[in-house]
Amino acid sequence: MLTRQLSLSAPIIFFVYLFQEAVVNQFKLPGGGFSLFMIFALLWAVISTPEIAALTGFAAGILMDMSQSSGGPVGQWTLIMILVCYGVSYLGYGDGNINGNPIGVIFFVVTANLGAKISFLISGILLGVATGSFSQILLTLVGNSIWTIVITPIVLPVFSYLHNLVFETRSSL
Repeated sequence: MLTRQLSLSAPIIFFVYLFQEAVVNQFKLPGGGFSLFMIFALLWAVISTPEIAALTGFAAGILMDMSQSSGGPVGQWTLIMILVCYGVSYLGYGDGNINGNPIGVIFFVVTANLGAKISFLISGILLGVATGSFSQILLTLVGNSIWTIVITPIVLPVFSYLHNLVFETRSSL
């Protein structure tokens, strides 16, 4: 059963990654823009079991590390995405108030996105990656969070439908 779910999830994850790299990264939005792929991975993690969320975080992290727009060393995004995806799934798993409520899912995604960006920043500083000024970092974090708040409700129904399509176990006769 898990093999079927993973074989259906992999093309979806890869398609969203390609769409992010080919289309979304071409937009120059104020405040740093947004990462549709990170929103996808975090949404997928919030509505999944912790084990699936960790696998999603691993796949998303590897792809984010291989992105041309990634500024850190290889493996940095992988570690952060595994931890963040597993964490949000673990905190929200089994809680119908979060998974059944779109506002709760959006809150989790925006908070996890901000947490992942801050973790990337802190781990980047510890690894010796050059960063910008404090005002530029703050502007990017706030702008990215605002864009995530705007984009997440738009894509939530689509990503939720895809998740149900892959992980729904009931037969549809």
